[in-house]
Amino acid sequence: MKFTRMGPTGAQVSRLCLGCMSFGKSFADWTIGEEDSLALVRKAVEAGINFFDTADGYGRGESEAILGRALKTLAVRREEVVVATKVFAPMTGGPNMGGLSRKHLVQAVDASLKRLGLDYVDLYQIHRFDYGTPIEETLAALDDLVRAGKVLYLGASSMFAYQFAKYLLRADQAGRTRFSTMQNHYNLLYREEEREMIPLCLEEGVGLLPWSPLAGGRLAGNREAGTARSQSTVLTGGQKRYNRPEDQAVVDAVRAVAEARGETPAQVAIAWLLGKPAVTAPIIGATKLHQLDDPLRAVETVLSAEEVARLEAAYAPQPLIGPAGPQDAAAALGRVRFGAG
Repeated sequence: MKFTRMGPTGAQVSRLCLGCMSFGKSFADWTIGEEDSLALVRKAVEAGINFFDTADGYGRGESEAILGRALKTLAVRREEVVVATKVFAPMTGGPNMGGLSRKHLVQAVDASLKRLGLDYVDLYQIHRFDYGTPIEETLAALDDLVRAGKVLYLGASSMFAYQFAKYLLRADQAGRTRFSTMQNHYNLLYREEEREMIPLCLEEGVGLLPWSPLAGGRLAGNREAGTARSQSTVLTGGQKRYNRPEDQAVVDAVRAVAEARGETPAQVAIAWLLGKPAVTAPIIGATKLHQLDDPLRAVETVLSAEEVARLEAAYAPQPLIGPAGPQDAAAALGRVRFGAG
């Protein structure tokens, strides 16, 4: 395994981050139980992965609890692992149980720490932009969590670049803790982040933790195989992702490059991400042990400039995917099962 700095921080993380959204049977029809989750964490640890990402909204805390027990069972050295979780999703249907208000952030981090069985979270990420809470309130509360020692670093996920720029600017103006990472939707089939978010992160020194690096399995061939995860509507929020006629040309290019190299499409797709500036570690989701093999091989894979050009040439621009306004964000907050990423 190779390691790198987590964005602008001094923390060392593996080039792959194990995403734990699949942990816990209550979340979706494709998720896995505790025994299988433990096996995935064990394989990741044995392969040298020290970076783990979850969220309180995954199974309303079930994923966090399973990850915490897995790390304890495996007797992983706390000093060596980097545990990331996210906050925003509703934990119950009542008031003040979701979003980024000071009230929710204070109670949410304590609940996450209890489920994880930890004294502190390495990376605490805001899962979405909160249209209902002043930015200054969120920044002040997060800064207090850092000063209290409950959180070491701050991250964000899935929002417009102008919104993230506001967080960065106002944190600087107020002398608050800055965001070190952005967990964004980025893969060979969805490259709209290259327009504004990625240039912003490069300019500001923010590290990228791309989610859905294999486009819901499409880049690995899982969509054609009809796996439960690739067909799940929980992952797409009802949206049709990666199904445009233009997307097939990208899939074909990935296959062609992979065949020429004697490798798998998944390996090539992950290697492409790892070669991109600002990318710290893609979030690798899995439900079966063998699904970690190709990403692990990708860490040692280096694509040529010609191969990269071939992979990128077929891409066609598309509308943005994800919560785009107050109504969409409110819908996300109101869902019993919180969507992907």
